[in-house]
Amino acid sequence: MESGAGRGGILYGAAAREIPKSTDNVVTVKDELVIALPKGRILEELRPLLRSAGIEPEPAFDDSSSRALSFATNLPHVTIIRVRSFDVATFVAFGAAHLGIAGNDVLTEFDYPEIYAPLDLGIGKCRMVVAEPVELAPADDPGRWSHVRVATKYPETTRRHFAARGVHAECIKLNGAMELAPRLGLCRRIVDLVSTGNTLKANGLVEVEHIAQVTSRLVVNRTALKTRPDEIGGWVERFREVILADAA
Repeated sequence: MESGAGRGGILYGAAAREIPKSTDNVVTVKDELVIALPKGRILEELRPLLRSAGIEPEPAFDDSSSRALSFATNLPHVTIIRVRSFDVATFVAFGAAHLGIAGNDVLTEFDYPEIYAPLDLGIGKCRMVVAEPVELAPADDPGRWSHVRVATKYPETTRRHFAARGVHAECIKLNGAMELAPRLGLCRRIVDLVSTGNTLKANGLVEVEHIAQVTSRLVVNRTALKTRPDEIGGWVERFREVILADAA
């Protein structure tokens, strides 16, 4: 990874690490703080929060052609990794990252006990719903279902949702293109995230049941919080202050 001066004379990576003159301030791998961020459109909402919290990634972070997954920041001991949204929770749960940003859809699906989610960031707003073909909906009553077959990226969440009211859910795991499943005869219904509903409409589907509201949360590895309480707790409070300031 290249290091040096970035935008506005900000130093990143090795160049930033050369600043301390005292050995008391030398950053070691043990001291490094790793923050896991999700790829995708959520970064557009997340970047202002990072900036307000005092974190400025190196220029390569905003380079759409970059294949890098790990990025230095203006803070010598803070590194950002950019991974799939579903993988953020795994990196944090197993201690490869100390902090992360993950939607409660992901947190609910994996339900890792090693993760603590102290703060709702209020970004990435959408909803998890059950949808089916428009022509099926008028004569359908979800309250009378006893068995459903659905395509979804969230099989555990889906099973728990339906089991709570005594419905057996047969889940077909897909990682994308959920809207194709009813059209191609894979199943009649899907469980997916919806923001505007335009994708459902374009594929002849309509919402028939609401499962959960979804937003992005600041997540913390519980062990890291116990072993580095001042540092990790300080970051939680810093993000909390940013959210409160934005809401004021």
